Amino acid sequence: MIKHKQQQVSQPSGESGFTIIESLVAMLVVTILLAAIAPTIVIATATRVQSKRVEQATQAARTFIDGVKTGAVTAPTTTIEPNGTLAGNLLTTTNMPVPGQASTPLTSLYCVRKDGNNNLVIIDPDCTSNTDKIFYIQAVKIVVTGSNPIDSTGLPKDGYRLGIRVYRSDIDLTKTVKASDASIAGQSKTTQNTFTGSLGDRQSPLVEMTTEIGSRNTSFNALCQRLVITSNTTSNNTCN
Repeated sequence: MIKHKQQQVSQPSGESGFTIIESLVAMLVVTILLAAIAPTIVIATATRVQSKRVEQATQAARTFIDGVKTGAVTAPTTTIEPNGTLAGNLLTTTNMPVPGQASTPLTSLYCVRKDGNNNLVIIDPDCTSNTDKIFYIQAVKIVVTGSNPIDSTGLPKDGYRLGIRVYRSDIDLTKTVKASDASIAGQSKTTQNTFTGSLGDRQSPLVEMTTEIGSRNTSFNALCQRLVITSNTTSNNTCN
């Protein structure tokens, strides 16, 4: 006698897997979440990169200052003579023209690059032949009229103030280059912000600063004369 096997009828399971519609809904939810957090990720990344860039530019400026003080870096040849007024003591685009103009070609800018040990190196003026630069440094001497005679080094014996601007190496000198200028409305402070949601404004300086470069002959009176407003009687008397 032939025995017939009883066939088992499979029952449909409620947990047999996701349907196509459920998968599409899940993908849609993930896409919406990514679209919502993407701007935050972009801003955070851009800000981190920009902050690092400003930090390196500040370090480059300090390295430049130390080099000028020790003589390892040639002092700038461009000189500004304040006229004894408040406006005359400020760096502007008039007394310190921005790079790219006829008075400030690449040959007048210092180059900043990194050596094999990842240390910052300042190259004396003439950036035309340095392809691995990471920053441009523009610098001027601020010398008060009537300072002590210049010595054999070509520098005033009683010291001077040093004005510095640090620009990115990818600046486009064929376009408008910016710099802080209190005499122009809305341009009193044009350095790049550390917080940014983009690549930053490469036409603006990363750092602007002034510092005193002294010598053995520098006195308090010499420092005061570089900062004094001679048109102000009270201010002028403080140096006497």
